[in-house]
Amino acid sequence: MSILVYFALLLIIPIIASGQVKKAYNKYSKIRNSSDMTGAEVARKILDDNGLYDVGVEEVKGQLSDHYDPRSKTVRLSTDNYHKPSIAGAAIAAHEVGHAIQDAESYSFLAFRSALVPVASFGSNASFFFIIAGLLFQASGLLLVGIVFMAAAVLFQLVTLPVEFNASNRAMGQMVSSGIIRNNEERESKKVLNAAAMTYVAGALVALLELARFVFMFIGMNDD
Repeated sequence: MSILVYFALLLIIPIIASGQVKKAYNKYSKIRNSSDMTGAEVARKILDDNGLYDVGVEEVKGQLSDHYDPRSKTVRLSTDNYHKPSIAGAAIAAHEVGHAIQDAESYSFLAFRSALVPVASFGSNASFFFIIAGLLFQASGLLLVGIVFMAAAVLFQLVTLPVEFNASNRAMGQMVSSGIIRNNEERESKKVLNAAAMTYVAGALVALLELARFVFMFIGMNDD
């Protein structure tokens, strides 16, 4: 029964987090912000206010595909957020600009996360091959290698948390100080940003649960 509960949690936690994001986004993407600024205009204003004139703002296809690309120094906003003057669009645009500001200031957690990218990518892809081989052949050494690789990927997700929360805090500060949002819009913007942040928390929690499960398997294998 306990294993069923475990796998149920692995499925339910991300579903709940994703549902909260969609719920908040669908609600506040339909409400105009008081400054009547599109996401593109919000991003450009905050970038210029912080002297980041060389950082571009581009439209990208998809929904909630918004991101900051540190390689090309570009904030990319999904179509609706780029063109519409909504509360959700403004909040998400400001959040992505928060990452651009982190990059410009060499924010330590962002730099650490960037350094972890190749290791985490390899670890995420390779870990299960070693783990499955270790379990099939009852080879604790192979299982341990898989656990180490998985731990690198989990570390990446954990380091992502302060990066995302810091970007959201920067976003709120920038939107308020520049007058992009006012009064109740602060609370509504926080709902959008907090819901998005919970997806990262959920992902990290699931990854930690998976890592712990294989660590306990390794301990049990050695005890035998």
